[in-house]
Amino acid sequence: MIIQFIVCIALIGVVLLQESKGEGLGAIGGGGSMFFNRHKGREEMLELATTYLAVGFMVLSVVLSIWF
Repeated sequence: MIIQFIVCIALIGVVLLQESKGEGLGAIGGGGSMFFNRHKGREEMLELATTYLAVGFMVLSVVLSIWF
């Protein structure tokens, strides 16, 4: 459970560090600059960390629900 707590706090931190795209539902109405922006190194690293932490959190949740 301690590992899951640490992963949870890290996931929250990584999500808060990401830059806001500011698109929301505006991408539907033609404001599609979100689709043409190039990723920078820091943004790619944060997105990758978010993916790994989210998958890790889900796996730990399933393991803990089966184990306990």
